Amino acid sequence: MSTEYRSIWISDVHLGTRACKAEFLLDFYRHTESEHLYLVGDIVDGWRLSRSWYWDQAHNDVIQKTLRKARKGTRVVYVPGNHDDWLRDYAEHEMGGITLQLDAEHVTADRRRLLVVHGDAFDAAVTYARWLVRLGDHASEWMLTLNHLFNRARRGIGLPYWSLSGFVKAHLTSAAGYISAFEDVVADAARRRRFDGVVCGHIHQPRIRDIDGVRYCNDGDWVENCTALVEHLDGRLEIVDWARIHAPAAAPARILEPVDA
Repeated sequence: MSTEYRSIWISDVHLGTRACKAEFLLDFYRHTESEHLYLVGDIVDGWRLSRSWYWDQAHNDVIQKTLRKARKGTRVVYVPGNHDDWLRDYAEHEMGGITLQLDAEHVTADRRRLLVVHGDAFDAAVTYARWLVRLGDHASEWMLTLNHLFNRARRGIGLPYWSLSGFVKAHLTSAAGYISAFEDVVADAARRRRFDGVVCGHIHQPRIRDIDGVRYCNDGDWVENCTALVEHLDGRLEIVDWARIHAPAAAPARILEPVDA
């Protein structure tokens, strides 16, 4: 049985990497339907694929399932990120029923205007020092590989998925400071453009919070957290942690509550 949402936002799937949790996303797709589906960047990891080729059948299935949703009437909008930035050359074009845009505007059921962006444009390191970001990407790859092996061991003893890399981020003061600064900058950009809120990805940190009157929403990712932002039929926004319902020792899907600034 599928859960009906008005809108769904997903980002940072990183198809083409071993860390990608494509099976989790396919399970999420099977159990959800929506009028609007936003792909908020880094869906395919072109950076990683340019170094070494990896493409599992489940990655193919994600692409096919997404195209099928578009054919069946879901409005699918793809806002490319920095890892799939070659798609930005095709902004304002349609591919297989999916519209590509550099950014998007979404109006919720309760009439709030949301800016939809990947978020890398607000990361000074991405904008001004691409080589530094690629160096960080190598470090992230090692962390995600360790995360993958760690959770394979947990599944073997019947424990649910748990994000090791997310835990490390949350407990590093420098990482927490970076995340907070990123959120403030993104919210300020939305405020200056007179939006009521903003939806982004990029930093793999799912969160909903109010920042000086702007609703900041980060939909998370599908390599560490397996989360999506959803809009209910009444316009209410929540983050669903799908790993909790997919894991062998399954508990009900965890809803991450909004956090006030």
